[in-house]
Amino acid sequence: MTTETMEAPAVAAPTATPPHPLREFWGYFSANHGAVAGLVIIVAVVLVALLADVIAPHDPNATDTALALKPPFWQEGGSIAYPLGTDPIGRDILSRLIHGARLSLLIGIAVVALSIIIGTVLGLVAGFFRGLTEIFIMRLMDIILTLPSLLLAIVIVAVLGPGLMNAMLAVALVILPHYVRLARAAVITETSKDYVTAARVSGAGTTRLMFREVLPNCTAPLIVQASLGISTAILDAAALGFLGLGAQPPSPEWGTMLADAREFVLRAWWVVTFPGLAILITVLAFNLLGDGLRDALDPKLKR
Repeated sequence: MTTETMEAPAVAAPTATPPHPLREFWGYFSANHGAVAGLVIIVAVVLVALLADVIAPHDPNATDTALALKPPFWQEGGSIAYPLGTDPIGRDILSRLIHGARLSLLIGIAVVALSIIIGTVLGLVAGFFRGLTEIFIMRLMDIILTLPSLLLAIVIVAVLGPGLMNAMLAVALVILPHYVRLARAAVITETSKDYVTAARVSGAGTTRLMFREVLPNCTAPLIVQASLGISTAILDAAALGFLGLGAQPPSPEWGTMLADAREFVLRAWWVVTFPGLAILITVLAFNLLGDGLRDALDPKLKR
């Protein structure tokens, strides 16, 4: 008797589903524990800034000379009603720090937004239109970079006049060259790739090539630089406020708080320590976030 052999049907090997881009991004980002800590701190600072009117125990500008230089609550003479003490004219330091977070974040975000928009456009123009246009833009950026950033900001504010808006414009101009150089380098790299050549052959104009084809592929280094630029903007704005050229009293800006309290540092340590810590922690958090974004967005650093 003949036996017929039955062939088992071939089973297709399961294909691995590629991870979602956001899941992949979070995997690389969360591997950097410092970046996660920085993100947590930034989220906390943002929430404090948004809810400043609700969680601040006192009016940040309310003065009471009878409460001047009251120490923090854990020191003798302190009060839980003023947990971090008061400044030389009796204003609650905790309330001013909370409202100052709103002002400092506004400065950092507005400055970086202005710089990244102008810098990206100039970088795109320099990368696409070579020759004299590129030389003019990049040499102008080089001139700005050769000048000390804080000194240049001081000169600009001195010309325009002290004030928060002028300080923001000065800081935006100071950090502008970094975005122009990054955008130009990314554009030059992308324009040599096949998809740009294909789009150009299919009849895409220069504007479409710049903003629809090339720009979306240049965002990774700009996002990383933006996160680092916010910390630089906060520092420079605080320095201008300390020198009396930025936010003007009685604005609860952290640099202005340091300026108002510098003559009392030897007998009331809290009036300068807490604003200084607020600047330090916020700037450090944005730097840590920038490191994590660089690891997650830069393919060359992915392991």
